Amino acid sequence: MNTDQLCGLLAEPSRLRTYSAVVLGATTPDQVAGSTGLPNATVGKALQKLIKAGLITASPALAADESVFKEAVRGQQTERTPLDPDPERDAVLKAFIRDGRLTHFPTYPEKLRIVLEYLAKTFEPDRDYPETEVNTLLNQWHPDHAALRRELIEARLLVRTNSIYRRA
Repeated sequence: MNTDQLCGLLAEPSRLRTYSAVVLGATTPDQVAGSTGLPNATVGKALQKLIKAGLITASPALAADESVFKEAVRGQQTERTPLDPDPERDAVLKAFIRDGRLTHFPTYPEKLRIVLEYLAKTFEPDRDYPETEVNTLLNQWHPDHAALRRELIEARLLVRTNSIYRRA
């Protein structure tokens, strides 16, 4: 079952209340009806759907299978493409880059260097960039493009001559 099916199944209030009652310990349809305030007929229909979907088992007593949530989420996760072939460098990049954006600047110089080397690949070698273009490219990574530009220059990954930048 995928997350859409799971959410669709529990989007119906009577099924959600029924499932919740079983999770909280109701083991018979009468206990579910008593704890939810739902009519027995409504509980019966909800239990049929939940049992058919595998969220609840009925034998010997009602029991909820809570693992379906983890399985549904795991089934939806896409394989992450590493940012660097080296696992150690990739781990550093993964910690600071989310959804194509730099979340924050690393405080450790070694980690900062790894991130800066990765970001420097934004710039083509042997090409001159005016400062406005550099700012635009760096803004795609982080809103503080000036600090990022300064870090790249201090790390000697970008070279500046008369407001023209080039990847070192």
